[in-house]
Amino acid sequence: MSLMPGADPKGGDSAKPHLIDTAELDKMAMHFVGNMNRYRENIIIPKSNGPVKIKTNEEKLIETAVESCAFKSTMACVMGYGLGAALGLFSASVNPNMADPFANEKKQTAREVFREMRSTTHSYAKNFALIGAVFSIVECTIESKRGVTDWRNGTYAGGITGGLIGLRAGIKAGIIGGLGFAAFSTAIDYYMHMR
Repeated sequence: MSLMPGADPKGGDSAKPHLIDTAELDKMAMHFVGNMNRYRENIIIPKSNGPVKIKTNEEKLIETAVESCAFKSTMACVMGYGLGAALGLFSASVNPNMADPFANEKKQTAREVFREMRSTTHSYAKNFALIGAVFSIVECTIESKRGVTDWRNGTYAGGITGGLIGLRAGIKAGIIGGLGFAAFSTAIDYYMHMR
């Protein structure tokens, strides 16, 4: 008696043994072995950090939107505005332009103090928002053109941003501003990636 289904019990050479010859056995084999359809061709997913989950189209769409240059520059502008407002508020609170309370000069009112504080805070916030937006746009453009994410993107973007900001005061100030901003960006990138 043969163990293979479909084998000829008489042992003739003309009949070849078949492993699966009915639709039920074929269905059962497909259930246990699995189908050969792939989600993507030539995909290799390492399983070293827990279970693997393939992203849905909605997740990929949100990830693309968050990694876009427009979103990055908008977030840099908003966060720069907030940081500038905080620094401006601190700067206005320690500003020595207050009137001397012991002198016989005209006393400042609370309204004048708050008006000056508001203008200083708003000025700092606008400047930081502008710097953040310009730096982010330039860095994202350089990264897109180079196709590489490394420390050079921040250095180049810092040089261009510092140069553009310094050009308002002249060419010499633009060169010095570009070199200073590039060195600062490189130092920050080095600190953030090497710690």
